[in-house]
Amino acid sequence: MIRFYAPDVESTGMLPETESGHCCRVLRMKEGDTLYCVDGKGKEFECEITLAHPKHTEVRILKTNEEPPHWSQRIVLAVAPTKNIDRIEWLLEKIVEIGVNEIVLLKCEHSERKNVNEERLLKIIISAMKQSLKATLPVFKGMIPFKDFMENVDTARRYVGYCDHEYERKEFAKEYPGREDVTILIGPEGDFSPSEISLAVDNGFLPVTFGESRLRTETAALYAVTGVHLIDVIKS
Repeated sequence: MIRFYAPDVESTGMLPETESGHCCRVLRMKEGDTLYCVDGKGKEFECEITLAHPKHTEVRILKTNEEPPHWSQRIVLAVAPTKNIDRIEWLLEKIVEIGVNEIVLLKCEHSERKNVNEERLLKIIISAMKQSLKATLPVFKGMIPFKDFMENVDTARRYVGYCDHEYERKEFAKEYPGREDVTILIGPEGDFSPSEISLAVDNGFLPVTFGESRLRTETAALYAVTGVHLIDVIKS
């Protein structure tokens, strides 16, 4: 089933221009056809097209469905973008498909990539939301300096993936109890700096590993988000 993203459809009765173009030019939908769209806030709408226009398709809402996330806790992933942007784009697609509430890109001392095309990444996140049949768009905060992010962490459970041995590290799969709001930090290719890991620990983050293998940044991030969901299933 194809879904469209229309954040204001409930108030405007219209699809955004990009979605209108896909609807009319690509799919060749016309007046009277039924389509489904989501607002990114947890609602899905069954609609009838009243005006098929490639720039401003108008619809009439026939039915509204509430579709909250299928997981109970808030999952926040803060990850330093990789030097190869293709790898972080792949990661964003996969974690949205699996399920995440908030995505932050960290600017760290050892980061090899300091800037990203946030508009392009947001498009990938939106596409993954639609493809995986979700109605809630993850909050995407773009690039944030590590120290600034530390000032706004508000989850009780906090974990930082860490490669060095300066601090004792626990196994994430054994430490996270499941069904509790969680923030997970994943560092850049060069790992977090000593000052960053110290700041994280001072702010209540537990240094953890994700198994015996040393994982790439995007692999560790995917492992962590997947692990949260699997732990919920096992402990339910």
